[in-house]
This record gives sequence, C-alpha cells and structure tokens, in this order.
Amino acid sequence: MGKKKHYAWIILAVSFIGVLAAQGVRFSFGAFMASWEDYFSTNRGTVSAISFVSFLVFAVSQPIVGRLIDKLGVRKVFVISTFIVGASTLLSFFVTSVWQLFVLYGIIASLGFGGASGVTASVAVTKWFLKKQGLALGLVEAGFGAGQMVIVPSSLFLIDAYGWKWTVMILGVFLILVICPILAIFLKSEPSKAGLTALGSENTINVGSSTAEHKPVSKPNLANRKFWFLLIPFFICGVTTSGLMDTHLIPFTQFCGFTPAVTGAAVSTLAAFNIFGTLVSGILADRWSNKKILAFLYFTRAATIVFLMIFSSDPGLMKLFLDYPVLLFVFSISFGLVDFATVPPTIKLLSDYFKGQSVGLLTGWLFMSHQLGAALGSFIPGLLFDQTNSYQLSFMIAFVLLVVAGIFSALLPKVPQHR
Repeated sequence: MGKKKHYAWIILAVSFIGVLAAQGVRFSFGAFMASWEDYFSTNRGTVSAISFVSFLVFAVSQPIVGRLIDKLGVRKVFVISTFIVGASTLLSFFVTSVWQLFVLYGIIASLGFGGASGVTASVAVTKWFLKKQGLALGLVEAGFGAGQMVIVPSSLFLIDAYGWKWTVMILGVFLILVICPILAIFLKSEPSKAGLTALGSENTINVGSSTAEHKPVSKPNLANRKFWFLLIPFFICGVTTSGLMDTHLIPFTQFCGFTPAVTGAAVSTLAAFNIFGTLVSGILADRWSNKKILAFLYFTRAATIVFLMIFSSDPGLMKLFLDYPVLLFVFSISFGLVDFATVPPTIKLLSDYFKGQSVGLLTGWLFMSHQLGAALGSFIPGLLFDQTNSYQLSFMIAFVLLVVAGIFSALLPKVPQHR
C-alpha cells in the first residue's frame, strides 16, 4: 500500500502533465507554418528561421537550466518556465509583423521551452526514483508524445475553426491558468526537502546525494569517449525528430495534398505510438543493454525515413501516397515507435557512466546537443524546400545521419554491472 502511494508517482504525473502542455505547444509550430506564411506574406525558409532561432535559444539554455535546477530546484524552474511559455504564446495574438514572432516565439518562449523541458523532467525523475528509474524516464518522456497527440491536433482543429490568432490565445491561457497552478502546488524539487525519501531508497545506502549532485563536472568527463558517443547520436536524434519531423511533417503532408483531418489523425497516430514506444524503451532500459537498444532504435528510424524517401522521389509515387492515406499511417506508426524512445536508454547510460556528477548540468549539456540538432533539422529542410520544392534531399541527409548514430551507439562501452 505504501509503495503504491509513494509521492514519487505524484512527481512523475505532474512532470508528465507539465511536459505534455509546454512541449505540446512547441510541437505545434508546424501547425502554424502555413498560416504564418499567408498572414505575413513570407516563404517557408523565413518561417523555418523562426524555428531555427527557437531551437538555438532552447539549446543554449539547456546547460544553464541544468545549473539553475541544481541551485533553485526543479519546482521553481518548471513553474517559471511554463509561465514564460504561456505568456509569450498569449502575446503572439497581438503581433503584426514576422520579426515580432522571432522575438516572442524564437527567443522568449524558447527560454521557457528550455526550462519546461526534458532536462527538468528527467532530473525530477532521477532524484525521486532510485528504483524503476528506466520505467519512470520512459513515462515522463511519454509526455512529449502525449503533447503531440493532444496539443498538435487540437491546434490544427482550432486554427481551421477560429484562425491562428485565437488559437495562440487559447493555448496561452491554458498554460497560465491551468498548468502553472498544478506545477506550483504538487511539484517538489527533491525528496529530502519535502521530508520524504526517493522510491527504492530503502534498498540503497545513502552516500550524500546533495554532495554528489552538486559536484562540479570535470573536463575529462565532457571530453571522454562515452560522453561524445552519447552526445553525437543525441544531436542526430534532434535533427531527425524535433527538427525534421516535428517541424516539417505537417507542411510535408500539406504539400502532398492531405486534408487537415488526415494530417491531424496521422500526427495523433504517430504520437500515440511514440508514447507506446517510449514506455517500452523505458521498461527495457531497466533490463537490457542500453547501447544495443539505442543502436537498434537509430537503425530502425533510418529505415522509416527510407519510406518517405521513396514516396517523395517521384510525382507518381507521391500521388499514390495521397490516394492511399493508409501509407501515411504506416509511416506514423513505424516512426512513432522509435521517435522519443531513444531518450530513456540515453539518460540511463548517462546516469550509469557518470555517477556522482552534477545531474542537472550533465543532462543539460546532453539536451543542448539535441536542440542544436533540432535547430539545424528545422531550418535546413525549409531552405532546401524553397530551392528544390521537395523534401527528398532532407530525407536523404536524415537517413545517412541516422546510420552514423546507430554505429556510434553500437560502439559505446559496456556499463559495469554494479547492481
């Protein structure tokens, strides 16, 4: 009974909700691209540049967020960041030119995205879960997929029904009046400050977590092979997920001619299987070799990109793609299963390789690489589309990068069996 009621599960649920809401708004960027192109009379490259700036700001913020978490705690960082996202989204209602979106979304909101992110949620989980940590990481990471499944299709529906301006108003009010109070009331930064213990701590000797967590990260840790063989594939993960697919999948389907209803359903399907894949990955991370899991995920993701490469290579094949929407759902299912599933084994390996180091700062550096990849993955396909009127070259580049990520993951060293 006591284990079922452990407060760690409340932390997990609240972190899940926070990630769902804040990152769901971020993932909705692709839903607004066509509307912004029309409203501001601009091209896809310019709108993609907003996403590029956003991801750069997001990336640079990650180590800073990690350090702030170590100093201020998860709760303050999460609440303030979510409020910033909500306020910036709401204020987007009043913009009259595209440069204002660069400031509001590209800079201010993205600072909030950086705080209400996987870094904050992952640190919360690693502090509250000593037992079932892989499962907890998978569950909280599923919040990203849930955000895609709930917020993105909702944004598409609201834009189609009421226009993009009223959509950002609704999203901003939701974050400020609903999500921020939930985080402020229920989130606790760490067990000791709440007068509690982490889940599984009864079976673990406490060696002074606060000292370990606040230990400065030494230069060798950031320079050794293990760190870079985690960081480079995670950078490529950012290029191909948050960058390419989360930003350009909706514009790609619109370019192919799919209706908003089909596109929304496909995004929801991808998100649903994203959640399932992430949960399975989290469960396996506690049981199997995480480097093998990562290699399998990256190679499989490369295979799913081949699917899009084929159907975007020829007008006849693209027409076949449009005539049979089930093919789009096949891609959504296959890509969704390996989308965010890379996060639990990556964070688990980071935790195992660098025990005793600053959890927030190390995680921040790792997620910075992901967002730098996302910045390039969102911006370059937009430029290439303007030049070629196609996403074919972008898909080819993504395929090659994912094969490289799979090789790097396979070459990671084994984790010592210390448990």
